[in-house]
Amino acid sequence: MNPLELIQRYYPVESESYRILTGHSRSVAGKALSIARAHPEIPLDMAFIEEAAMLHDIGIFLCHAPEIGCYGKAEYICHGYLGAELVREAGYPRHALVCERHTGTGISLEMIERQNLPLPHRNMQPQSLEEQLVCFADKFFSKTKDDREKPVERIRKGLERYGEECVICFDGWCKLFLGE
Repeated sequence: MNPLELIQRYYPVESESYRILTGHSRSVAGKALSIARAHPEIPLDMAFIEEAAMLHDIGIFLCHAPEIGCYGKAEYICHGYLGAELVREAGYPRHALVCERHTGTGISLEMIERQNLPLPHRNMQPQSLEEQLVCFADKFFSKTKDDREKPVERIRKGLERYGEECVICFDGWCKLFLGE
């Protein structure tokens, strides 16, 4: 599969949103692959990681986020499950799960209900190691700032506003993937 072909179905190549999406996605894919290569003892599907990292944010154009060139109607938090629907329709259900489950450190059904989020009522937390790795790598890069990698402490501080469970999850990934 060529993730850029799927992205180009929805994003004009010359658009600002395409430039932002593909730049961010390449950074996430590079980080995820670098971590995976550093852990040959963990059996990971490298091709899938690269493809899924490129596609994880495909749904942003459906959301209202003018700062990244997206003028859809949905709230930004919806980009994961909306992108998952597109990827699923294209015939890639495993990749779709990464789209749906990568937001924050994943979104539990309890969080959706407690915060009354505009999301389908189901668990959207990464399950497989590949899903977790792409979700983790995504935390290191912003779409609205320059694409320099964020330090771990800055990510942890940003996650604090979403609750202790997000920080605990991230810390677990730091230990698993970075040995910290």
